[in-house]
Amino acid sequence: MAKGEGKSKDVVTREYTINLHKRCHKTTFKKKAPKAVKQIREFAMKMMGTSDVRLDVKLNKAVWSQGIKNVPTRVRIQVSRRRNDNEDAKEDMYAFVTVADDQTTKGKGTVVVADA
Repeated sequence: MAKGEGKSKDVVTREYTINLHKRCHKTTFKKKAPKAVKQIREFAMKMMGTSDVRLDVKLNKAVWSQGIKNVPTRVRIQVSRRRNDNEDAKEDMYAFVTVADDQTTKGKGTVVVADA
Protein backbone atom coordinates (compact mmCIF):
# COMPACT_ATOMS: atom_id res chain seq x y z
CA MET A 1 0.00 0.00 0.00
CA ALA A 2 1.48 3.33 -1.06
CA LYS A 3 1.66 6.40 1.12
CA GLY A 4 -1.70 8.14 1.28
CA GLU A 5 -3.67 5.06 0.24
CA GLY A 6 -5.99 3.35 2.64
CA LYS A 7 -7.41 6.55 4.12
CA SER A 8 -11.15 6.27 3.89
CA LYS A 9 -13.02 9.43 3.04
CA ASP A 10 -16.10 8.89 5.19
CA VAL A 11 -18.33 11.40 6.90
CA VAL A 12 -16.90 11.90 10.38
CA THR A 13 -16.92 14.53 13.16
CA ARG A 14 -14.06 14.96 15.64
CA GLU A 15 -13.13 17.40 18.39
CA TYR A 16 -9.59 18.74 18.68
CA THR A 17 -7.76 21.21 20.89
CA ILE A 18 -5.50 23.61 19.00
CA ASN A 19 -2.74 25.45 20.81
CA LEU A 20 -2.87 28.80 19.04
CA HIS A 21 -0.21 30.26 21.34
CA LYS A 22 2.36 27.88 19.87
CA ARG A 23 1.24 28.45 16.29
CA CYS A 24 1.23 32.27 16.48
CA HIS A 25 4.45 32.68 18.47
CA LYS A 26 6.82 35.37 17.12
CA THR A 27 4.08 36.93 14.99
CA THR A 28 3.59 40.66 14.68
CA PHE A 29 0.74 41.91 16.90
CA LYS A 30 -1.43 43.14 14.06
CA LYS A 31 -1.20 39.80 12.25
CA LYS A 32 -1.94 37.39 15.12
CA ALA A 33 -5.68 36.81 14.65
CA PRO A 34 -5.48 36.46 10.85
CA LYS A 35 -2.60 34.01 11.24
CA ALA A 36 -4.57 32.03 13.85
CA VAL A 37 -7.45 31.64 11.40
CA LYS A 38 -5.04 30.45 8.71
CA GLN A 39 -3.46 27.97 11.12
CA ILE A 40 -6.88 26.54 12.03
CA ARG A 41 -7.66 26.13 8.34
CA GLU A 42 -4.30 24.42 7.74
CA PHE A 43 -4.82 22.11 10.76
CA ALA A 44 -8.27 21.04 9.51
CA MET A 45 -6.89 20.47 6.03
CA LYS A 46 -4.21 18.17 7.45
CA MET A 47 -6.51 16.25 9.81
CA MET A 48 -9.39 15.70 7.39
CA GLY A 49 -7.42 15.32 4.17
CA THR A 50 -9.49 17.82 2.20
CA SER A 51 -8.33 21.03 0.56
CA ASP A 52 -11.79 22.60 0.89
CA VAL A 53 -12.11 23.90 4.48
CA ARG A 54 -15.00 26.09 5.59
CA LEU A 55 -14.95 27.98 8.88
CA ASP A 56 -18.02 28.78 10.94
CA VAL A 57 -18.81 32.38 11.86
CA LYS A 58 -18.83 31.41 15.57
CA LEU A 59 -15.26 30.13 15.31
CA ASN A 60 -14.11 33.36 13.67
CA LYS A 61 -15.79 35.38 16.44
CA ALA A 62 -14.15 33.17 19.11
CA VAL A 63 -10.68 33.77 17.63
CA TRP A 64 -11.26 37.51 17.28
CA SER A 65 -13.09 37.84 20.66
CA GLN A 66 -10.10 39.41 22.43
CA GLY A 67 -9.03 41.54 19.49
CA ILE A 68 -6.37 41.22 16.83
CA LYS A 69 -3.44 41.04 19.28
CA ASN A 70 -4.74 38.80 22.06
CA VAL A 71 -5.65 35.51 20.44
CA PRO A 72 -6.95 32.83 22.87
CA THR A 73 -4.17 30.49 24.00
CA ARG A 74 -6.10 27.32 23.18
CA VAL A 75 -9.35 26.75 21.38
CA ARG A 76 -11.42 23.57 21.25
CA ILE A 77 -12.79 22.99 17.76
CA GLN A 78 -15.15 20.52 16.13
CA VAL A 79 -14.17 19.43 12.61
CA SER A 80 -16.62 17.50 10.47
CA ARG A 81 -15.96 16.04 7.06
CA ARG A 82 -19.10 16.33 4.94
CA ARG A 83 -20.22 15.38 1.46
CA ASN A 84 -20.17 18.16 -1.13
CA ASP A 85 -23.57 18.56 -2.81
CA ASN A 86 -22.32 21.09 -5.35
CA GLU A 87 -21.83 19.47 -8.78
CA ASP A 88 -19.19 22.04 -9.78
CA ALA A 89 -16.94 21.18 -6.81
CA LYS A 90 -13.47 19.77 -7.39
CA GLU A 91 -13.68 17.41 -4.42
CA ASP A 92 -16.52 15.24 -3.16
CA MET A 93 -15.84 16.09 0.52
CA TYR A 94 -15.21 19.28 2.49
CA ALA A 95 -14.28 20.04 6.09
CA PHE A 96 -16.52 22.26 8.21
CA VAL A 97 -14.89 23.72 11.32
CA THR A 98 -16.83 25.19 14.23
CA VAL A 99 -16.10 26.00 17.85
CA ALA A 100 -16.88 23.19 20.32
CA ASP A 101 -19.56 23.67 22.96
CA ASP A 102 -17.27 22.80 25.88
CA GLN A 103 -14.10 24.91 25.86
CA THR A 104 -12.36 23.19 28.79
CA THR A 105 -9.18 21.61 27.46
CA LYS A 106 -7.59 19.91 30.49
CA GLY A 107 -7.18 16.18 29.93
CA LYS A 108 -9.05 16.14 26.64
CA GLY A 109 -7.53 14.77 23.49
CA THR A 110 -9.10 13.95 20.18
CA VAL A 111 -12.70 12.78 20.56
CA VAL A 112 -14.74 11.20 17.78
CA VAL A 113 -18.16 12.82 18.10
CA ALA A 114 -20.00 11.13 15.22
CA ASP A 115 -18.97 8.44 12.79
CA ALA A 116 -20.81 7.33 9.68
